[in-house]
Amino acid sequence: MRLKLTKYDALVIVDVQRDFCAGGALAVPDGDAVVQPLNNYIEVFKSANLPVIATRDWHPPNHISFRERGGLWPPHCVQGTKGAEFHPELKLPEETLIISKATQPDLEAYSGFEGTELESLLKDKGIKRLFVGGLATDYCVKMTVLDALRLGFTTFLLEDAIRGVNVNPNDSERAIDEMLSNGAIAVTLSELGRTE
Repeated sequence: MRLKLTKYDALVIVDVQRDFCAGGALAVPDGDAVVQPLNNYIEVFKSANLPVIATRDWHPPNHISFRERGGLWPPHCVQGTKGAEFHPELKLPEETLIISKATQPDLEAYSGFEGTELESLLKDKGIKRLFVGGLATDYCVKMTVLDALRLGFTTFLLEDAIRGVNVNPNDSERAIDEMLSNGAIAVTLSELGRTE
């Protein structure tokens, strides 16, 4: 499949933060491997003057997803900490739109759309198609993609720029199957053409 980018397209980079990469509080196995492919996508979208959006977990210190509050995870991506910073080698353009999620102590939010202005921001810009990659395949990428589809965006999953946690074996494969069966379209960088 060859895809031409259009003025209706945006790149959405999900949660490529220090805590989800090697040495982080909740490191995704091989999570760093998404950085270079995403930099390649950024270059394509930037040169086409298309929006680049980066979501981030931006948790308060007592967030409901943390184990001490009965959640699944160790504390991670706490607001203002080094772990919450984007990966230092991720080359986000200056004009990147940053979406902070899961900012309330008692509300979980895996999706970049949940409790944020992402949907209205995209609609204001006339965006109709999203290209989504990042971390982690089986949690925040999956939920962001499923929400995007539910909200009516044509959604492409960047197969060469995602990695999963795999709390249970094959969680990532199941997540990819679920995204595709709900209408997401898997693509890789080699399939992307320049803008029309």
